[in-house]
Parts: sequence; structure tokens; C-alpha cells
Amino acid sequence: MAFVVGVDAGGTASRAVVATLSGAVVGRGRAGPGNPFAAGPAAASSIADALRQALSGVDSDLVTAGVLGLAGTGACADPAITKALDDAWRSAGLSCSWEVVGDAVTAFAAGTPSPSGAVLIAGTGAVAAQIQNHATVRVADGLGWLLGDEGSGHWLGMSALRTAVRSWPSPSPSPSPSPSPSPFVVAVAEHAGVDDRDQLISWAQRLPHARIAALAPLVCAHARLGDPSATAIVTAAVGHLTATLDEVASVGPVVLAGSLLTADTPIRDGVLTVLRTRGTTVLTSGDPAAAAAWLAARPLPGTNPTALHTTLLTPRV
Repeated sequence: MAFVVGVDAGGTASRAVVATLSGAVVGRGRAGPGNPFAAGPAAASSIADALRQALSGVDSDLVTAGVLGLAGTGACADPAITKALDDAWRSAGLSCSWEVVGDAVTAFAAGTPSPSGAVLIAGTGAVAAQIQNHATVRVADGLGWLLGDEGSGHWLGMSALRTAVRSWPSPSPSPSPSPSPSPFVVAVAEHAGVDDRDQLISWAQRLPHARIAALAPLVCAHARLGDPSATAIVTAAVGHLTATLDEVASVGPVVLAGSLLTADTPIRDGVLTVLRTRGTTVLTSGDPAAAAAWLAARPLPGTNPTALHTTLLTPRV
């Protein structure tokens, strides 16, 4: 019996999977953020914790290979970060070879066994990447909320706030009653815990990033209800995301990843409509930790990569 290990180390959590070469998952682990840029030195500890959980009950000497899918691979240019990651791997009892790949690679592999194509990711942030032979060769956007991430959850939240403050009705001269804000604007204000325009502006100026990004489901819900402002924001987001993807367009399938593109959202619907109209093969990303395990197993002797991918990651359309 031989095993492989895959890790998805992101800005929110670190997830680990241990699987056999036939595709049976025998262990899973989850710990804190594993992005070295976001979590600093604690990232390596989180990765080690996730690995130890996943390896519970597994003979680590039988693990033959591993892949770490990392958000923020640029941090590996720092020898101290590289050493910390290696120490994390060893502290979990692993002595096998392992490699680091970008999270765009694992997101792509979580949707298709094809070695090349493109991945479009839209969650809190947004980025597209061209993948060739399971390596990132070109990237578009992914620039963060201040400079980019257009069409992302944070972008949707900021757009909702801008719409709310700009469309808030001006007070009418007394004794005429002031007009009421639209249901969408009221919902944005309630999310922020305020009840007037100036308070909403003040709330936004404090840049509560997680709460701003958390407006994305509200935008999607009101777009589903036909609210014109929310619908306009969603339409613009779809345009931004498809334009970002076009910057890295390549031959091969396109994998959609991130919560806005894997869940049932109007953002996903819009992107799917555009891409399918073009005749693009579109797939949906699954578990990136399982994809990392698949990447680790793929080159091993006696492995059938396509069959293994089907077992570990049932294709989603």
C-alpha cells in the first residue's frame, strides 16, 4: 500500500488529503490559514497541523510523494519561508519528496485531468491563469482589492456600497415626506448596521474588508429578484471576469473556481452563458487538496492519471 499527500494552503484555511494510488481518500485535515503572505510564520504551523490530522492512522513511511498547493508562492523566494515549509512537512512525519505549486494549478487540476487550459477564479478576489503542463505561464488580475480583483466578491461589495450612497434619496423639504431608499439600498445599509447615507459612508471608510466582501451574496440575491441596481452590478462583474479570462485565453478547457463561480450564483450563470456561446469547454473546480494529491500521484509508475482523476475528483460541468 502506498499513499500520496495533497495540501491546499489558502488565505482562509489549510486542507490536507491523504489518498491511495487507486483514489481512495484515507485521511483529511483542516487547520488555519496557510498563505505565508497573509499568515506569516503561522502559515507553516497551520500546514503541519492539517497534515498531522490527515495522517492520523496512516503510516507516514508509506507516503511516496506530496504536493503543496500554495496561495502566495512568491513567498518561497524567501529561504526562511522555504525552510519553514520543509520543516512543517518533516514535523508531520513525512520523509517523501514534495513540491510546491500555485493555487491556480490545483484549482485547474481540480476540474480536469487535462495538462493545459485556463482557470478563472472568483471568490473574495479574482484572477485568471493560463496553465501549460500543470504550470502557470500567464496570469491576469489578482491584483488585490485596491488595484484590481474586478468582478470578485470584494468588488461586488464595493460596487454595492457605491450604488447605495450615490442613489440614497435626498431629504425632501419639510413638510413633504422624504422618499424611501430602494429595497436593495436598505439591505446594504442593514448589512452595515446603519440607517442613513452618512453613516454608511463612515462605515465604508473604515474598510471592514471581510464585511464588504460579505455583501456579495446580497448582491446576487437581489439580482435574482430582478433589482435593476444589483443586476447592473452582476452584469458588470461578468464582463470584468470574462475580460480577465480573455487576457490569458488558450487552447484547452476553462475551469471555473472560487465561490462565485462554483456555487449557484448569477455570476456563474453569466460567465457560463458567455463561454458556452463561444463554444468553450467549461468545467467546475472541485477539491483543490484532492487535486494536489492527484498531482502528486500522476507521475508515479503504474498510475492511470485519467482514471485516478475520475475517482478522486468527479468532473463537474
